[in-house]
Formats: sequence, structure tokens, C-alpha cells
Amino acid sequence: MKLPAILQGDSLTRLMQGAAAGAVIAMIVGFGWGGWTLGGKAETMADQRATAAVVAVLAPICVDKFKSASDAQATLVALKAVDSWNQDSFVAKGGWATFPGNAEPNRSVAEACAKLLNGAK
Repeated sequence: MKLPAILQGDSLTRLMQGAAAGAVIAMIVGFGWGGWTLGGKAETMADQRATAAVVAVLAPICVDKFKSASDAQATLVALKAVDSWNQDSFVAKGGWATFPGNAEPNRSVAEACAKLLNGAK
């Protein structure tokens, strides 16, 4: 059986070089601009989105718990008097960012809660 000319001698070498170059270019374009990701990065991005979704759901509940307290107005004034980088600790210590099933307050929720409360009147 005789092979076609493209699969013989120098032609075969050039064919393999072209295939290798095409594969490398496809990977560069795919990962660089095509949005391809590896499994580890995809998992990290999914975890970040899940955390952001949890914070988005729990922060308004934290604000509601804060406003439902008997001394909410005085506590809000005290919160606004605290330095901005320390307000999440204030909310966490108050227990408004601690939810059933958790022994510790959620720091991300406390930070989002403090930001929402600072925007409240």
C-alpha cells in the first residue's frame, strides 16, 4: 500500500509541525481570549460566587435583626461613630451577623451589613 505524498518524507515533517503550531495557537487564543479555564480556577470562581450570593441573602437579614433590636436608633448612632474599618467587628460583636447553626459570626455578612446600615437613615 502506497501512502499519499503528504504523509511521506519532508511533507510529513511539515504536516506535524503545522499541527503542533496550530494546537499551540488554539490553546493561546482559547485560554487568553476564549474564556477557557482550568478546573481549579473554575472551582475558585464558583466558590467566590457562592460566597457572594450567601452574603447578598444574609446581609439584609442582619440589617433587619439590627433594626429589630429595642435600642436600634442608639446602636445605629454608636455604629456610625465607630471607624469604618472597625464597623464589621461592631456588628459581629452585637451578634447580628451570627445565624442559626453557626457559632461564629460571618465576617463578610457583618461587613455588608455595616455598609447597608451606614446607607440607612
